[in-house]
Amino acid sequence: MSSKLPNGFTARPGSLDDIPAAADLFNTYSQHYLGIQGFSENTLANDWTTPKFNPETDIRLVFEPDGELVAYIEVWTISNPPVHPWVWGRVHPDYTGQGIGTYLLDWGEQRARLAIPNCPEDLRVAYRVGAVSSIEPPEHLYDTFGLKLIRHYFRMQIDMDSAPPEPKLPEGICIQTPLTAEEVIEAVYRVDNEAFKDHFGYIAQPFEEGLAEFSHWFLNNENHNDASLWFLAMDGDEIAGIALCLRKDEEDDGCGHVDSLAVRRRWRKRGIGLALLQHAFGEYYRRCFRRVSLGVDANNLTGALRLYKKAGMRVSRQFNTYEKELRSGKEIRVESIAI
Repeated sequence: MSSKLPNGFTARPGSLDDIPAAADLFNTYSQHYLGIQGFSENTLANDWTTPKFNPETDIRLVFEPDGELVAYIEVWTISNPPVHPWVWGRVHPDYTGQGIGTYLLDWGEQRARLAIPNCPEDLRVAYRVGAVSSIEPPEHLYDTFGLKLIRHYFRMQIDMDSAPPEPKLPEGICIQTPLTAEEVIEAVYRVDNEAFKDHFGYIAQPFEEGLAEFSHWFLNNENHNDASLWFLAMDGDEIAGIALCLRKDEEDDGCGHVDSLAVRRRWRKRGIGLALLQHAFGEYYRRCFRRVSLGVDANNLTGALRLYKKAGMRVSRQFNTYEKELRSGKEIRVESIAI
């Protein structure tokens, strides 16, 4: 398996100056394969300045002889411990079949291996990659590298021809929005973190590190920090559940997006998740959005997929996740709901 670049092509680490060219490459890729453009420079800047992520060590860029950026890969090892590095890359559609993807994934795997010494010796380490199921080139590459399919995820969407039904809240529950995102960010993170302990792949993080990453993502991105789209299901002074929504879907300006929907264990099976979702649909409808999307694990452990279908959503795209073991040992990700 060759991991050399074609003659005249060069590779180097990334920097924040590369954000415009990277956004162009990603949008060219997604437009070619999916007919969408879902990347903004603002979002990339927020990604690349995430605490503990370093473009110089965690990104590799490939340029053709005339200096155009034609391929990219990034490796995320910011979790503590980094037992499941996330590897994500793109090759310009005009440059497939030349060994560039092989070169980059080889680099990505070697970069992922550097996380092994930072993990306790008894823990299993495996890196992960993903691809939209309808895009073939990555699937062949992953097979070559020995990556195994482990999970499916769905992008779901609802199309609203008329106003959605009013949510029905359990007695004692009301939905509120905060004045600012900053004032509730720690409380919201606690709810989000508690709820997602019951989701496949969850790995507990030190509280301060998790809060810093969550705050960075939601407060510094102009699409995420609109507090009027943060819906909190309140039971007295306690937050029972949350729906954190974006100003708009990253890939569709005419579509809203529910970025995080979570209900704490004590309040589940009471209709709060459905009420939050319908409340979000209603607010988007009021703002003249006629589509709303979200992402979900196809085998979600808490039954979220059933909830979304009950709310009238349909699957619009499938995303596959693959994994390659780098070291055997104890698996610490959540794989089933603990009783």
